[in-house]
Amino acid sequence: MKTTQTQEKKFYILFGLFIMSLILANILGGKIADFGLFEASVGIIAVPIMFLITDIIEEVFGKERAKLVVYSGLLTLIITLLIIVIAVKLPAASRQLADPTEYANIFGTSVRIFIASIIAFFLAQMHDVWAFNFWKEKTKGKYLWLRNNLSTIVSQFIDTMVFMGVAFLWANPAMTPHFVFIKLAIPYYLLKILFAILDTPLIYLGVWWLRKE
Repeated sequence: MKTTQTQEKKFYILFGLFIMSLILANILGGKIADFGLFEASVGIIAVPIMFLITDIIEEVFGKERAKLVVYSGLLTLIITLLIIVIAVKLPAASRQLADPTEYANIFGTSVRIFIASIIAFFLAQMHDVWAFNFWKEKTKGKYLWLRNNLSTIVSQFIDTMVFMGVAFLWANPAMTPHFVFIKLAIPYYLLKILFAILDTPLIYLGVWWLRKE
């Protein structure tokens, strides 16, 4: 589609917010918060923002532009996590103020979790782009709220199950399929779905803002 200079500028704002959310979802994951009914990583707050942004971009600019955002996010995620791993592994200088052990505890991540983050992100986001386009064709461009939620609900399921399975399944004897996919994954997934439903008005606001001259 033909876009204006104003729309292109707005696209880059959304793209920046997407990359911000992607990085925050990964570096904040070490803190487990009490959400009332269950506990979950605070990184989960940033995850629905990514799906919201790709849906807004796809609605206005089309599937190929949304896929470009996902590919860029994948590259950003790989480079970011590699740099974090290198930073943690490098020996600390004598004048470092922060305790090296505490630094490693905050920013350190295992290779397994590193791989799980990359795989889950890419599979879930690519499915979201495909599903949103699929439902857009089926509904002839109507029912934005339905298309947004249908694509996101399934994509969040893929994201949660793939990450939990690759990152934690059989990591130790306690990490059985029942514990990982029922005790850990289901609460995370339900919380993501709640956030996704609550942000439904934001996709209308985002599409309106992006189209507005």
